[in-house]
Amino acid sequence: MILNIFLGMIGPWQIILILAIVLLLFGGRKIPELMKGLGGGLKEFKKAVKEEDKEDEDSGEGKA
Repeated sequence: MILNIFLGMIGPWQIILILAIVLLLFGGRKIPELMKGLGGGLKEFKKAVKEEDKEDEDSGEGKA
């Protein structure tokens, strides 16, 4: 089992253990709030990436 962690292969028991630890640390009420914050962060990141790509395309057209 320890060898699997070092090799980067996470099995179902490791996932269950991680989820149980998260549940114990944060409790059932905080997890939805954490996921909402994480989702909002991902949404902002994707928006920033799209804006950056659009700026790159616009600046590339001006140089040509």
